[in-house]
Amino acid sequence: MPNCSTKSFHKRCLALLPDGLQPALKALIDQVAQMSEQIQIFDKEIERMADEPLPETQPLVQVFGVGTLTAVTFVLTVGDKHRFSHSRDVGSYLGLRPRRDQSGNHDPQLGITKAGNKYLRNLLVECANHILGPFGRDSGFRRWGLHLMTRGGKNARKKALVAVARKLAVLLHKLWVTQEPYSPFYGQVAA
Repeated sequence: MPNCSTKSFHKRCLALLPDGLQPALKALIDQVAQMSEQIQIFDKEIERMADEPLPETQPLVQVFGVGTLTAVTFVLTVGDKHRFSHSRDVGSYLGLRPRRDQSGNHDPQLGITKAGNKYLRNLLVECANHILGPFGRDSGFRRWGLHLMTRGGKNARKKALVAVARKLAVLLHKLWVTQEPYSPFYGQVAA
């Protein structure tokens, strides 16, 4: 099957199937089409929810790579924006910081704590993946994350994704609290 968007998959797939397979797979392709329609309905409902009962999500979706679902999930998971005295504490709350196991001079590099809401943590990592991916727009986040990836090591990309996700959580909380417009190159000069 050739690559195509989810909106046109069921149309292209049915047209490309051999005649012998069409009767057997038509029901499955129809289900894919129905599920795609349902997903579009739910996406519109999430957009409506973000606009009406949760207008404070508007500054959060200004960040390229952060969608309405991530913004709504962030606001609903954190609950109270004044819960944290410092925005940098949000990363730890969501489990996006390295674990510690220090003993004397021994301080190994460990994975993240994975405390907090797993779904929101996954959404933030996916946003970071989009920011650092081929379709990401130039921004301070992207430059910083790409710089982390060049530091090498076999897990450099994974570490950069988690670091950008943690920094993104801090930024989202700061935008939520201050309700300021997002500046992609805050404190930097765009090239």
